[in-house]
Amino acid sequence: MADDLPGAAGDLQNDFPDVWKSYSDLGEATATCGPLTARERRLVKLALAIGAGSEGAVHSHMRRADGDTVSRADAMQVAMMSIGPLGFPRAVAAKTWIEDVTG
Repeated sequence: MADDLPGAAGDLQNDFPDVWKSYSDLGEATATCGPLTARERRLVKLALAIGAGSEGAVHSHMRRADGDTVSRADAMQVAMMSIGPLGFPRAVAAKTWIEDVTG
């Protein structure tokens, strides 16, 4: 497939293409249902991934961030903003997950 993904997501994409297409279509519909820019959507999705404690999702959103003009500094601010609502350990984890992708 043109959009081959790494790991388990890629396996699902290849093993169940109809499910993947439906999932992708839902993602597109939710992304375009309102006025947020691509950059704003990426930052929101990054924040949600951090809140969910999903290392894989944080990695995924950071890998795609360059195309949406989200800088490492932007992502780090999102991670630091998570200290209040999510706690220091979650913010530190998010910082390390961002660094996994950004170096």
